[in-house]
Amino acid sequence: MNFLPWLLSFIFPLCGTLGADGITPPGNVDFGHLHLQGHSEYLAAPAGFLPPPGIISPAYNLPPAALFATLQAIAPTLPRTFTLDSVPPSLQAAYVIRTPEANFPDILELAVVAAPDNKSSVIFYSHSIYGESDYGKNREHILAWLNALNAKVSK
Repeated sequence: MNFLPWLLSFIFPLCGTLGADGITPPGNVDFGHLHLQGHSEYLAAPAGFLPPPGIISPAYNLPPAALFATLQAIAPTLPRTFTLDSVPPSLQAAYVIRTPEANFPDILELAVVAAPDNKSSVIFYSHSIYGESDYGKNREHILAWLNALNAKVSK
């Protein structure tokens, strides 16, 4: 039995919860007005997106609704990933990703956006709930999603 999450929950209460329990869903997010803090977060988005992303998301040969459905199908295949929120009319969803040892929760929010020629792309915004440094974990979360998506569909 791992006692670390239990011990940490005295300082970081959400380490003592499971899945997405206790975390407020973000609802509809205005990704065009994100206020990045510069720490404990990472952004992937199509070229030309503001604020400038750390990773440029490719365009996929899928209409937006199909890309959104593909992302929703990928979520349960990723380790320690739990659905927090889903807003299908806006093609948005949010997930909680937990660290293996300490059960720290990070939130990954996504939105599918239309691209020219009936293609689509995705915005990923991953951020930590606790801490000033994420040790690169939010970037890793986004790369895991992009790798899973790229394996499932061709660009």
